[in-house]
Amino acid sequence: MKLSDPPDSVLGMGVKTGFLVVSDGSAAEALRRVTDADVQRSAELVGRLRPGSAVTVEPGLSSLADAVYPPKGTVCALSAPGVDVLGDQELMIDYPSQLPANLVAASKGRRMCLHAMHSVVDWLAFAVWEDGSLVRSLSVSPDDGVLEDVGDRLPFENPYWDGRFPLDWVDEDDDPYPLPFHPLELGERAMLELFGFRMEGFRTLEGEVVEQTVDAWQVPVPAFRLD
Repeated sequence: MKLSDPPDSVLGMGVKTGFLVVSDGSAAEALRRVTDADVQRSAELVGRLRPGSAVTVEPGLSSLADAVYPPKGTVCALSAPGVDVLGDQELMIDYPSQLPANLVAASKGRRMCLHAMHSVVDWLAFAVWEDGSLVRSLSVSPDDGVLEDVGDRLPFENPYWDGRFPLDWVDEDDDPYPLPFHPLELGERAMLELFGFRMEGFRTLEGEVVEQTVDAWQVPVPAFRLD
């Protein structure tokens, strides 16, 4: 079964992401403290995480909001006190548990979170490593179902799995949406919970208040061309 456009109840869902954040503790707290970007330090981060590539600095600075899905051939990277960020379409992998070993090694003694979404196919994947060990990984889409569901679900996931954000929508064959939630809506919530910001909106439970703590458009992130 192929699905058509998302229902109206999930507004503006057009976001793609492929980025990784490694932090000493809370990623949101560390990102909130970033006011400038050390280009040389960030280039060295790219060299460590993408070995074997010639790295060329692109002029100007991108923002964290841009870095979540850079163009092909471009990597956005930030290395700042307490936090490292890598934005790269190569991070959009179906099975986060199979993240390359050199990237997993970067989380030794730290916390690492991966976030990947593709709005065309309603696919979401996110994962969390603590001190080099995978503690949670989810990859899900309506066409393929649950590709990966590793570790205990994070607290913010529970209302989605419990069916508290259902979609009143059927496809052209009158089949209901094959998941109890829209992956992109959960993806926006995961982005906020893991990193302190979101790109678009999501529904909340009655009386629930959730706020962004990071202005992703104000966090500078250098961009690099890989040859």
